[in-house]
Amino acid sequence: MSDFIYLDNNATTQVDPAVVEEMMPYLTEFYGNPSSGYRFGQQVAQALDLARERVANLLGCEPGEILFTSCGTESSNAAIHSALQIDRDRQHIVTTRVEHSATLKTCELLAKRGYEITWLGVDSQGQVDLRELEKAVRPDTALVSVMWANNETGVLFPTEEIADIVRSKGALFHTDAVQAVGKIPIQLADAKINFLSLSGHKLHCPKGVGVLYVNRRTRYTQFLTGGGQEKGRRAGTENVASIIGLGKACEVAGQHIEHENETVRAWRDQFEEGILERIPGAQVNGDRAHRLPNTTNLAFEGIDSEAVLMLLDQAGICCSSGSACTTGSIHASHVLKAMGFTDERARSSLRFSFGRFNTAAQIPRALDLVEQVVGKLRRVAAAA
Repeated sequence: MSDFIYLDNNATTQVDPAVVEEMMPYLTEFYGNPSSGYRFGQQVAQALDLARERVANLLGCEPGEILFTSCGTESSNAAIHSALQIDRDRQHIVTTRVEHSATLKTCELLAKRGYEITWLGVDSQGQVDLRELEKAVRPDTALVSVMWANNETGVLFPTEEIADIVRSKGALFHTDAVQAVGKIPIQLADAKINFLSLSGHKLHCPKGVGVLYVNRRTRYTQFLTGGGQEKGRRAGTENVASIIGLGKACEVAGQHIEHENETVRAWRDQFEEGILERIPGAQVNGDRAHRLPNTTNLAFEGIDSEAVLMLLDQAGICCSSGSACTTGSIHASHVLKAMGFTDERARSSLRFSFGRFNTAAQIPRALDLVEQVVGKLRRVAAAA
């Protein structure tokens, strides 16, 4: 594994050793239930309070606005369903055609149940038209849900501008910020955002823990019912060790924001420019000016991305053809299709996403291997 190069950090991230160290006592020594009234349980509850403060510090909000969940998918589902329950006269949702499946599939299911969904398109850069969005919000709109950063292309939406528009229209606004948190600065105290979703495993924390931010002025109806955990907002015994790990991960992420936006961005740019210079017909998918610092989505003319993935895997490089949640799908990327690209271009595209555990030495090695694999496949195709 010494030559292994992991370039799929938008799918999941390596768990930070500092996070593991923070978690270990709560997997061994401090195993009490935080809902218990005795000291052994209450010291665990205090550790959860610290984790909540650490998450809030990264998001620029109040600890009481942080609701721990099992993942980003649960968080997004909870926000959508809560918005629909708050006012039964508002049963309309506005979202985009490039959302993560957590939002996309939920809205498709709601449409089958009689709710009305307005699907906003995007342009060839992956950006939404704010005028179209404003026109789509109606008096009966319960929620507008637009992701902060696209998981496949890294394109950043003008989230705070969208939040302003939605607030002026009297609707609620939810943003799936799973890919954005920890990579760009976020200050929710200054934004008109009602709900925000994040997932721990995109932040160098183990899988199985997430957060739903609920603005303190926003009414919320719980998604999971049962016990009174999370101040009655989310039933179920807390995943203590993972929540504590998420708190530590958020603290560390806050310390590495500059690294993400300088060093990781430089690695991404070096890799991207190298591909464009060395591989004829390579193109970048999406807005290159407004995107995450770690992500590039590249189309390789005349090749099939699945074949490239297989050969890169054999060479020790991990990347992807899109969201890990849609791996195995027979359909071309819904994100790239929504951007107006052909099936051929969508099926020839790969996502490379970098992280702080990559190294500068890996970039030229990755460039060589991608160039070799693409060249090999093109030669095979030409000889067929």
